[in-house]
Amino acid sequence: MGAAGSNPAGEPAERGFPPKLRSSRLCAEGAERGSGLPAILRSPENLRCVWIPRSERSLRKRGSALRPSRSGHGTGALPDALWVRSWKRLLSHLGGTLLGLEQALAPRSPPKRELVQGDKKTPDMAGAEWPTASHASLFLPEFPVQPPLQRQQLKILGFLAKGTFGTVLKVLDSSQAKVFALKVVPKVEVLRRDSVRQCKEEVSIQRQVHHPFLHCLGDSWQGKHHLFIMCSYCSSGDLFTLWKTAGPLAEGAIRLFATELVLVLAYLHNQGIVHRDIKMENILLDEQGHLKLADFGLSRHLPWGRQAFTICGTLQYMAPEVLSGGPYAHAADWWSLGVLLFAMATGQFPVSPERDHLAMLRSVKGSTYAIPAGLSCGLRLLLSELLCQDPQRRPCRLHHFRAHLFFRGMSFDADTLRKQPADFALRWQQLQSPPMDPAAFLEFDCDLGGP
Repeated sequence: MGAAGSNPAGEPAERGFPPKLRSSRLCAEGAERGSGLPAILRSPENLRCVWIPRSERSLRKRGSALRPSRSGHGTGALPDALWVRSWKRLLSHLGGTLLGLEQALAPRSPPKRELVQGDKKTPDMAGAEWPTASHASLFLPEFPVQPPLQRQQLKILGFLAKGTFGTVLKVLDSSQAKVFALKVVPKVEVLRRDSVRQCKEEVSIQRQVHHPFLHCLGDSWQGKHHLFIMCSYCSSGDLFTLWKTAGPLAEGAIRLFATELVLVLAYLHNQGIVHRDIKMENILLDEQGHLKLADFGLSRHLPWGRQAFTICGTLQYMAPEVLSGGPYAHAADWWSLGVLLFAMATGQFPVSPERDHLAMLRSVKGSTYAIPAGLSCGLRLLLSELLCQDPQRRPCRLHHFRAHLFFRGMSFDADTLRKQPADFALRWQQLQSPPMDPAAFLEFDCDLGGP
């Protein structure tokens, strides 16, 4: 009876502590009857004997008390509003350096929670010590730890874009007098999404590949709270902006871009890499107007003969075998290329976007889209082959495209292609660009005008 009286939660004696120990604990801590025991004890030698009420143990077992919600307002996650204000503080002082970037972006920590024996400082328990040095090893060797005074030469010039994981800034490397694009990714977001492997593979792939039509990796490193990926800066914007500004492109321009994309995709596939996010927004334009395929955030190593099953990408560009959950392989990239070329030629996508991948799969399976008769015979043939529902029937090797009617007379040598004029891709910059859609940055409330 004494044991039951000292256990307000009705914990069975065989799963609790010896009655004598429990009674002395209650007296020592001054706990009232019915209030349970404190989570942590002052006596180190007694840590192995901590008693936790059943309700709290059940929460710990499920992890529901500590797991952050998707909206970012869980116990261990940085609220969206605080994250936004942190970026606003940083970007309201353009022209500053990255020396204080970590301090400017450091999350405001929630109140500390006492730990009991067996607790681990996991990413979900983000507190004043989050992330600690122990988390740095998770991102090695792709993201070496930043030396304290080595990044002072990076000067923030502006804001370029906000992606799923992080934000892209325009920075000046004073030591090289060269402008770069710097992707800043919060570690807490990577760990919350369980995407450590994905981020490391993104950098690993970019270090591995070298091609004239690929976006080059400059450097990568990590700070205390963020990952940094620095790439070359493309001053002429991206293909999506060109398409939205200038409308459907002439077939000569489409042929040049298509040839460059075929070359770079064939190169990646031969390296055993599938991109999985081919879209106009990920195709940048260099100062000569030639393309640079960018954003390897969804890419992965996939040797020939292997298959993938992850549903990922951009809905309007995703192949039917990806939408259905696989199996799929490199042929999924060629479907995405077909969607891209269809939109460039006609001004619209072959299938309208849907709310989720299941609805999109139904639309793609039941689509009866017609290729406009105004397009050349070679382009219509190419689109019908790339947008074939059966991945085995799509062209997927370089020799298929070399012999194709649409590419007749085109060189498939990268250096020769880069010598061809691409003035059509540069003239659009002289046009009046439409105002930026503020809806695209509703969750990024930043003031680039400064104070």
